Amino acid sequence: MSPVLTEPGPATRAEIEHTLDCYFDGLHHSDTGLLAQVFHPGAVYATATDGTLTRLSMEEYFPVVDARPSPASRGEQRHDTVVSVHLAGPVTAIAVVTCAIGPKHFTDLLSMIRLDHRWQIISKVFHYDLEMTEEPTPCPT
Repeated sequence: MSPVLTEPGPATRAEIEHTLDCYFDGLHHSDTGLLAQVFHPGAVYATATDGTLTRLSMEEYFPVVDARPSPASRGEQRHDTVVSVHLAGPVTAIAVVTCAIGPKHFTDLLSMIRLDHRWQIISKVFHYDLEMTEEPTPCPT
C-alpha cells in the first residue's frame, strides 16, 4: 500500500503553486475575477473560528470580497506562505497556506482537484487569529 499523502513532482508542484499564486493575488487585490479562475464554481468557503459555522458558496463569498477595500489599496504588505502541498492522488491535493488581511492572520486548508487541465480549489476551510495592535494595559497593583 502506498502512502496516503505524497509530495507532488516538480511539474505538478509548479501547476499547484501557480494556482496558489493566483489565489494570493486575488485576495491581495480583492479581485474576484482572478479568484473565479482558481475556485471551482461549486467550491465551499467555511470557518468556525468565532464558534459558529460560516459556510458560503462562491456566489455568496465573491460579493464579500468585492465589498471590501483590497489589502493592496490600503498599502498592506503581503504575508503569503505555502506551508505544504500534498497529493492524495493524481487529481486530488491539499495545500496549507497562510496569509494576512488587515489584522487577521489566516491559516487556509485548501482542498484542490485537477479538472479541465488545471488545479482548482474545491474547498477553503480556514482559521484566523487577530493581531494585537495595542499593548495590553497593565493591571493596577
